[in-house]
Parts: sequence; C-alpha cells; structure tokens
Amino acid sequence: MNYDGRRFRGRRNSPNGEVSGETVFHYRQDGEVLSGDYSGGTIVAGQLLGTVRPDGSLEFLYHHINASGELMSGRCESTPRVEDGVLVLAERWQWLTGDRSSGTSEVEEIPAVDDERAE
Repeated sequence: MNYDGRRFRGRRNSPNGEVSGETVFHYRQDGEVLSGDYSGGTIVAGQLLGTVRPDGSLEFLYHHINASGELMSGRCESTPRVEDGVLVLAERWQWLTGDRSSGTSEVEEIPAVDDERAE
C-alpha cells in the first residue's frame, strides 16, 4: 500500500484525543518512510514521521501545537481497512506528553470530490 499524496480526516476519537472531524492529514511516502502534516479543529499545526510495514500498517511518532499553545507529542500504530470503498485507518495511540494516556481513533481517506472542502 502506498500512502503518498493521500489525505485523511478524523472520523472518531477517544475523549482524551485532540483529532476531530475538522483535522486533515496530508501523507507522504518514500519507500518505507511515512511523513506528513496535519491541522484543523483544535490543532494549529502538526507533523508525523514513521514507517509503513509490508502489510500496509503504520507506526509513527507525532507532535503538534494545539489551540491552547501546548506542544503535544505521541506515538501511533494504524491498521488499514476498506469500508464502503473508503480507506480507513484504525489507530491505537498514546500521548508521550501530558498525562501519557492512550486511546483509539479512526481517520478516513478524503475522496477526490471532497478535496476542495478539505483545504
């Protein structure tokens, strides 16, 4: 699976997470290296860096600045699945800052027809 150029938006999240339906992720991939940026909702600016496993699952670290001005960081493992023709990433994550709590979330690929609304 190749994530280069794909966009995702938050679909659901644990109460202790900061990603929402207004958060948009822009992924880039070069070989096994995954990188990206994200923003929206309570997230002012964020970045992620990790790896793509042979089965298409992801492992990455992320950091962002939220609307309160806090620098937050964490780690995440994502497992892809296709649901109703849409690529969905089921995520297990943990904060490395703050209370170090963990949670689950999902992001879904933004279809090409939604690209203008995502910007």
